[in-house]
Amino acid sequence: METTAKSQPQTELLVCVKCRRGQEIPSDARRPGQALYDDLTGLDRPEGVRITAVECLQNCDHGCTVALRGGDAKWTYVFGHVDEASHPEMILTGAAQYHSSADGVIPWRQRPEHFKRNCIARIPPVALPEEA
Repeated sequence: METTAKSQPQTELLVCVKCRRGQEIPSDARRPGQALYDDLTGLDRPEGVRITAVECLQNCDHGCTVALRGGDAKWTYVFGHVDEASHPEMILTGAAQYHSSADGVIPWRQRPEHFKRNCIARIPPVALPEEA
């Protein structure tokens, strides 16, 4: 994973572009997941955050889905029930908070409200810190 000027691994925001959000979508229509990705990439990205389209995050029953990961020492988070029209700025705010954290954990009270209620999974870092 790339590093920023501060030698902190770059945060990657993964966006499922295949999501249909449980809707029947004509094969030639833009899917909600693709619309979310397009909207996110059209906004100013927080420093140190890269936005990556992925084919599928296997969370189809829980609407549009995004994930945040940031190197071997940070927790990875998967968030569902994302709305492509109203959540892009909130997602980027959360991505900036995630990026600035040492371990990927955003203090509960500081998290965007949607992140508090729609975390699908929290995956431990590859390099778990040793317990005290």
